[in-house]
Amino acid sequence: MPSISITPVTDRPLLGATLDELNAWVEAQGQPKYRGKQLYQWIYQQGVRSLTDISVFPKSWRAGLADVIVGRSHLRHKSEATDGTVKYLLQLADGQIIETVGIPTQKRLTVCVSSQVGCPMACDFCATGKGGFQRNLEPHEIIDQVLTVQEDFGQRVSNIVFMGMGEPLLNTENVLAAVRSLNQDIGIGQRSITISTVGIPNRIRRLAQHHLQTTLAVSLHAPNQALRQELIPSAQNYSLRALMQECREYVEETGRRVTFEYIVLADFNDKPAHAMELANLLRGFQSHVNLIPYNPISEVDYQRPTEQRLQAFVKALEKNKVTVSIRRSRGLDKDAACGQLRASILEKLA
Repeated sequence: MPSISITPVTDRPLLGATLDELNAWVEAQGQPKYRGKQLYQWIYQQGVRSLTDISVFPKSWRAGLADVIVGRSHLRHKSEATDGTVKYLLQLADGQIIETVGIPTQKRLTVCVSSQVGCPMACDFCATGKGGFQRNLEPHEIIDQVLTVQEDFGQRVSNIVFMGMGEPLLNTENVLAAVRSLNQDIGIGQRSITISTVGIPNRIRRLAQHHLQTTLAVSLHAPNQALRQELIPSAQNYSLRALMQECREYVEETGRRVTFEYIVLADFNDKPAHAMELANLLRGFQSHVNLIPYNPISEVDYQRPTEQRLQAFVKALEKNKVTVSIRRSRGLDKDAACGQLRASILEKLA
């Protein structure tokens, strides 16, 4: 997997570097190699934000490290939903704002991380796409989100989902570098990491070549090409047939099943006929369907499905031997649920 090359100069953030790279960096500063392990521990275990705070370093050396960039963000705002979900607005070094979400349960702490500032995909039901696209996130900006949530909750993060702002497979290199560090440096198992994509031509195929143990989640949201194009503008350039073929190749290459995300919109894609189409689309496929009742945003007038309609959809899929579950919304009252991230709170803070 890709790694970040640390050079003897201090123009690259240290967060995201391997132990070997940090060893090389400290030696380039004229320090003994064991200082690299100390630096590694303070970055990934202590979450240090400035090297001047590393008390085990000699004061004479620390004094000259104030300008070395660790790569941590500034917490601009956070809000907690009634279910304990916490949404964070993080300000990056260039002033850009991203959102990340901490989702606690009795046994887990999941972080929903962003991979881009904004999103170029412009899905009709998603708040992030309404704000446009600014840039890709660097590996340290992704890793920082996890450290921020971990520090705030005071407990280890167990799971990571790349389902925040942005399209991860349009930032594949940096996402893979972040996954490597989250796995090897912070200690989160690859099987506990999910990478979500709306589907970019040839990117799933390229992801498969890395043979990760991560989960691939494909944002499908419709059982046919016509409906999908209404929801996802980019789908007009990437047929559903081609997307499904890439997914089948992914399963063959990796031996891992694909999760298909399906936003359920009342009277749009939640009818029995849609369930039958979806079942036929996935027939003979090693997959899992994750139904997500629509989370409202102000720009569009889609509605959440009734519980009765949702359960009927589930039963129709199960009758056709499709493995299915419902993802219940978390953080809905603080706009922290799926499809609601947009950093709009800044307008209220200004």
